[in-house]
Amino acid sequence: MMRSIDPATGQTVWEGEEIAVTAIPAMVERARAALAGWADRPVEERVAIVERYAALLKERTDDIARDMARETGKPLWETRAELGSMINKVAVSIAAQAERAGSRRADTAFGRAVLRHKPHGVMAVLGPYNFPGHLPNGHIVPALLAGNTVLFKPSEEAPLTGENMTRALHDAGVPEAVFQLVQGGRDQGAALIGADIDGLLFTGAASTGAHFRRAMIDRPHVILALELGGNNPLIAWGDAETSAAAIVQSAFITTGQRCSCARRLILPEGSEGDATIEAVHTLAARLRIGAWDDAEEPYMGPLISARAAQGAIDAVAGLKAKGARTLLPFERLERSEAFVTPGMYDVTGLDVPDAEIFAPVLQVIRVSDFDAAIAAANDTSFGLSAGLLADDPELWRRFLARARAGVVNWNRPTTGAAANMPFGGLGQSGNHRPSAYYAADYCAYPVASFEADTIADLTGELGGRLL
Repeated sequence: MMRSIDPATGQTVWEGEEIAVTAIPAMVERARAALAGWADRPVEERVAIVERYAALLKERTDDIARDMARETGKPLWETRAELGSMINKVAVSIAAQAERAGSRRADTAFGRAVLRHKPHGVMAVLGPYNFPGHLPNGHIVPALLAGNTVLFKPSEEAPLTGENMTRALHDAGVPEAVFQLVQGGRDQGAALIGADIDGLLFTGAASTGAHFRRAMIDRPHVILALELGGNNPLIAWGDAETSAAAIVQSAFITTGQRCSCARRLILPEGSEGDATIEAVHTLAARLRIGAWDDAEEPYMGPLISARAAQGAIDAVAGLKAKGARTLLPFERLERSEAFVTPGMYDVTGLDVPDAEIFAPVLQVIRVSDFDAAIAAANDTSFGLSAGLLADDPELWRRFLARARAGVVNWNRPTTGAAANMPFGGLGQSGNHRPSAYYAADYCAYPVASFEADTIADLTGELGGRLL
């Protein structure tokens, strides 16, 4: 029996049966048998179905957002925003399908040359808990549009969201054999990737993604789309007061549970860096922390579980054992074992692990000059997201040219890129292809960014969610 637990209260949100591991090969066979019929449908029919799916998500936003908030602990304002992203992804994916996977014709001396695209086949989608709807949705919709069949295993921490998505897709007209839900945990995931699939579309931990690469070494026909985490740097080289909101937003939104959250804050030595730390400390200490249904809307909810909170506490203890100096203590709150406060630690000059702490924990590194700041930003094997807060366009030019990341933002929080842009992660962060961008860019990786000319142009989501 599976259970989904509200991390804010410990109450059961959902319970149901896991799919038997022995049943998964038959589910894959069923998907393969349905492949030809789905792929043979005109693309216009598939487009119409996913558009109905988007309409159903819009109609059911209140219910699905509430369920998602209960099982992830995220504030309701954030789960509503996630539903909005899911709905918008449909139009983005339809446009990307037409742009990248349509047909092309060219006359030749002996007739014509025609480029067409065919579906890969049976796709396995493994979803995360931090964005249990939006991130797998970004794989599922383009896969279905292209004519593939899909088996979806949501995170075991968010099975209700997976069930709600499945119901909406089936109600929209996706045949049950074309899209199947695989409820379960590690064993079900292992059985699914070990089955006769043609593609694995995964969002989650870098260590898990590396395991999947190794598992597919003798299966080159299986395509991999891996969206993994990052030990992401943010350089703050400008006014402390105006930078503080972007730093807090970059590091602590979603209680630090975004793969694009800033993990390392790189500052100039001396009074300028000290002023930035003081401004961030003041603002971070004012963030309202609470449950999704609190009367006063919180900025941060709990981490996904008490176990996740303990893992983050252990990781911070490791930093402190290496000599990290506490700037803002990362602590549990008494409300439940999953609630934590934002934390900051100075790790300048220390030999700390190059690892992502998936929690609201920010490591501060002080450097002597801007070249040293870029070097510190690139001192990681997780090249996902990087950011610069500075009003000098020349600094941005230098940073953009040398930063080793797939998302490079200027005077904006580090926590995303435009949904209609492909972007590439480097090193252990994998190859990120939102929408229909599955094909690798072999000779040049894409870099997506949000850009604002000055820090004063910043927009944030802190709103009134402060103490």
